Amino acid sequence: MTRTLFLCFAGLLPVIPSAAGEDLPSLTEVQVVSTLDGKSQPVLYWAPESATRQPTVLFVFLHSWSSDYKQDNSKWQREAVKRGWIYLHANFRGANNSPQACGSRFARRDILDAMDFATQRFNVDGSRVYLAGVSGGGHMAMLMAGHHPDRFSAVSAWVGISDLSEWYRFHLKDGKPQKYAQMILKSFGGPPGEDAMTDAEYRDRSPLFHMHRVGNLPVDIHAGVNDGHTGSVPVRHSLSAFNEIARRHGSEPVTEAEMEALWTARQLTDPKPSDTAEDPSYGRKIFLRRMSAQSRVTIFDGGHESLVAPACDWLAEHQRPVR
Repeated sequence: MTRTLFLCFAGLLPVIPSAAGEDLPSLTEVQVVSTLDGKSQPVLYWAPESATRQPTVLFVFLHSWSSDYKQDNSKWQREAVKRGWIYLHANFRGANNSPQACGSRFARRDILDAMDFATQRFNVDGSRVYLAGVSGGGHMAMLMAGHHPDRFSAVSAWVGISDLSEWYRFHLKDGKPQKYAQMILKSFGGPPGEDAMTDAEYRDRSPLFHMHRVGNLPVDIHAGVNDGHTGSVPVRHSLSAFNEIARRHGSEPVTEAEMEALWTARQLTDPKPSDTAEDPSYGRKIFLRRMSAQSRVTIFDGGHESLVAPACDWLAEHQRPVR
């Protein structure tokens, strides 16, 4: 994989001890300068010693909505270490409570710049560049898949937000913005529907309006059936994102009636064979699973959570050259 890099970085900083304890190697912090606005963004990474000599998987994991690059995602790091993958944990403007965070073009560029740093420093296998994220990281994983599908070999998104306008409305109580709605207001400067410019920003940062561009990029979307009831992101966000992929490929989308059944009854009244097939790697009951080309969506018995090993097993099945 070759690419002209316009990357500056301020040298390696002291290693960061793993939050998981001595059983996990420490992460190294580096400051990567944004090629969009020149601001330094911190990145944590770990790589096997062989990564400078032989082609190695690059695994990019994204922090969640209210956190930054220091978030403890050690269970994902542990899986990367076990598999011998380069683990890259970028910041992309921190928590989603400022205009340059929350899926902005600056945040998206931060992820690409971090990846370019890794490509410059290590011998990255250009056919195995994987991206994953949970919750706000799931939102960002889907958004990157839609905006930059050629940069990834496969993407795994868990309990992510696909439509920021709808999510804002979900987090109103008696018309008043609650925690996540308040964070959205800090990111956009106003609610959806206020003016055309603000609405254009909501669309630009909402994966729903970009998933049709993923092409042949394999995208794996997951949600726990209880999310939105006991968690913060209704399953409709995952299903609607998948439907945009399905329509582009000419596949059958998840119907409105099926989405409503999963939301209200938390099960399908008339499941298809793919919805009831067992998946031993998952270790959970599956309520819905649909495919479209190499992409799929899964609604499982759970809440606002992720399943690390099944996610990485699926990613490891895919090879696709990136640009």
